[in-house]
Amino acid sequence: MKTRSAERVRRRLLAWYAAEARDLPWRQTSDPYTILVSEIMLQQTRVDTVLRYYGPFLKRFPTVQRLASAPIGDVLKVWEGLGYYRRAHNLHRTAVAVVRKHGGVFPDSADGLARLPGIGPYTAAAVASIACGADEPALDGNVIRVISRLLCVAGDPARAATRATLRAAVGRLVRGGQAGAVNQALMDLGARVCTARAPRCASCPIASECSAHHTATVGRFPQRPRKASTPHRDVVAGVIRERWQGPSQRRARVLIAQRRAGDMLGGLWEFPGGTVEAGETFEKALRRELREELGIEVVVGPRLTTVEHAYSHFRMSLHVYDCRHTGVRPRTLGCADLAWVTLQGAERYPLSVADRRVLRAVAAADA
Repeated sequence: MKTRSAERVRRRLLAWYAAEARDLPWRQTSDPYTILVSEIMLQQTRVDTVLRYYGPFLKRFPTVQRLASAPIGDVLKVWEGLGYYRRAHNLHRTAVAVVRKHGGVFPDSADGLARLPGIGPYTAAAVASIACGADEPALDGNVIRVISRLLCVAGDPARAATRATLRAAVGRLVRGGQAGAVNQALMDLGARVCTARAPRCASCPIASECSAHHTATVGRFPQRPRKASTPHRDVVAGVIRERWQGPSQRRARVLIAQRRAGDMLGGLWEFPGGTVEAGETFEKALRRELREELGIEVVVGPRLTTVEHAYSHFRMSLHVYDCRHTGVRPRTLGCADLAWVTLQGAERYPLSVADRRVLRAVAAADA
């Protein structure tokens, strides 16, 4: 993109953004902490979903110091349901590092932010440009789509060479001290006009400069490889009760386990179990998993529910069984911690979306 063309694109983007910018709470501040919270939440998550979590999270952790001093379990509980829980761990690690190593003050450059644990290149550039006014290009999915079409950039954006081309192009747009506004204008344009499907080119402020629009090739960019089919897993879990049926069953406690910090959904609590291996029945898999994870034997009863859930890289059918604990004391062989709780007490623990659905199903069945 030549200098004169870049200037026209920048001018039209800024004019459009001034008139059409979304009214979002994190755009009413220049505080790097609150902007960081929004950027971490927005990773792989829709804006309308983030809006439900952003305010409550900041009410509970209004400053980086409050977040740094909070137990990770408290952070996960407030994050519960937002998904991609590794983000919550990373945000907490970042807060701890800012408080301990930087006196609670965030670095004001992308390089400095990127050296903090849990902050990648995009997040560092976004916070530096929006909160600190640094001339940094921020490449999220929306920006990549807009620039790929604007310049007909060939190649998979996941490849280093293609990404470098895209970064250089955005870099020419964000010069002059308005990087934060330009980056957010590109994000909004990709989210609302230059969409992945059915882009509204007639409403685009930079359509006259767009190579893909002029050549009728908008649908060909970005040039991402076709995704492979999403694999499916059968997973089993046990609602392990201290008592087996009878009038006191609703008051009986059940066993929940905490996932290890380095595991998927690390730090969350769950009804214990695991993946069904080839050739296993669901009941056999559950007995094996509970033996390996907790060192206990159970009598597997009827199936209580099956929960279908999709993660970013696989789909899961979670088959949940009523189980009777046979008396061997459970141990933390494959988990971080465990607890005997009532169904009502389990509400206080951070659970994944799937396990919260299990909890509701079990409570309804016991009612």
